[in-house]
Amino acid sequence: MITHIRMKNFKSWKDSEEVKLAPLTGFFGTNSSGKSSLLQMLLLLKQTAESKDVEEVIFFGDENEGSYVNLGNFREVIHGHKDDELLELEFGYKLQSSSKFRIPSKDSFGRPAHFMLDVDSFTFEVVFQESASIINVKHIFYSIGPKKDLKIKWENGRLYFNDRREGSASISSFYRLSGSTMNDLLSHLSSSFYKLFTIVYYLGPARVNPQRYYSWGGGHPKHIMQWGDQTIDALLSARVRKLKTLHGAEKVPIEDKITEWLQKMDLAHSFTLDLTSQGATSYEVRIQKTPASPPVTLVDMGYGLSQFLPVLVLCYYAPEDSTLILEQPGIHLHPMVQAQLADLLIEVVNERNLQILVESHSEHLLTRLQRRIVEEKIAADQTAFYFCRNNEGVSGIEKLDIDKTSGDIKNWPKDFFGDVMGDMFAMADKQGESIEEKGTEG
Repeated sequence: MITHIRMKNFKSWKDSEEVKLAPLTGFFGTNSSGKSSLLQMLLLLKQTAESKDVEEVIFFGDENEGSYVNLGNFREVIHGHKDDELLELEFGYKLQSSSKFRIPSKDSFGRPAHFMLDVDSFTFEVVFQESASIINVKHIFYSIGPKKDLKIKWENGRLYFNDRREGSASISSFYRLSGSTMNDLLSHLSSSFYKLFTIVYYLGPARVNPQRYYSWGGGHPKHIMQWGDQTIDALLSARVRKLKTLHGAEKVPIEDKITEWLQKMDLAHSFTLDLTSQGATSYEVRIQKTPASPPVTLVDMGYGLSQFLPVLVLCYYAPEDSTLILEQPGIHLHPMVQAQLADLLIEVVNERNLQILVESHSEHLLTRLQRRIVEEKIAADQTAFYFCRNNEGVSGIEKLDIDKTSGDIKNWPKDFFGDVMGDMFAMADKQGESIEEKGTEG
């Protein structure tokens, strides 16, 4: 699980400071407040780790399929477009299992010794610098364990352990370090870095339009892609591979879980995915809105359902222990369904051990999450909610303090979700004026 993120000089963030992440983390705020940029930092590292160009130390993305985010170039990314500044990206990671390593040291008399290091978490930081239009890695830092028992620093081809120089080391793709007496540990850290980003899945705010027919050639996608265009392929792959997920005390096919949620959210009575008469690779999605209504294709349903289906499928198709990054998952949904989306996210966090990072404008989503914390459907320490704002081009972030007993937000930011109460008071005042006028006329 990703435990925190931090960025300096990244887009509108001069310094985000340490933003602690929970199994369920929500980012809220006004437009252009910087909340999407917090997630883009992770996507930038993910696409860099997956880049085929091993010489490229950072991949800002392009228009091709391999990009999760297209950030242009260093000047576009660096805060204030000041390309003489350093770009610093940091995250913390708690591993699924710990490993022990023998670390060389010295005793109080300066004689060679060693200690055993239990590696169950680490903090990674990379610092970039641009010079003469060339981007270089200036520093790489690893801090091992919650107490930072070992600090590793790479700079200018030199490696340091707890500020003690250990010799020379080279850097290669995915920020792999080699050339040290502790190659086993360095290899473990690099592998963990890469493995982390293979289980980070992203779904963007805009998804592909529904189709009347879907073609599937029997492939098994690793994910549904950032626009959800592999959603149907994923469902058919899950069917063939007989993938199942928890439903109470038993496991059921993913498609059954999809139908259950569509019914619970009153989006559909039934959901089917079957071959058509068009050929052996042609499939169609049929939705029955009510028990009495005829089944229709996804194209003939409301747009909101087609945009929500990728969210629902990703929550059950992604492997357990994955991290999902969801931008505007409730877009085009009715307010009631936006609230129920919170229940979906809580269920997969609890039952599938997923970590979910969500960016949203939905007041209904947050309100339901507050309620579920009070009802103890999810522990308060399993959640973290933030409000982002932009002040004269610089983003800031504030963690929302939610009362565990009442669910109230103690530090509710001004104009958080608009001025609903102000509108209510204005209407009440107008009604009072109208009553007075009628009384005067009488």
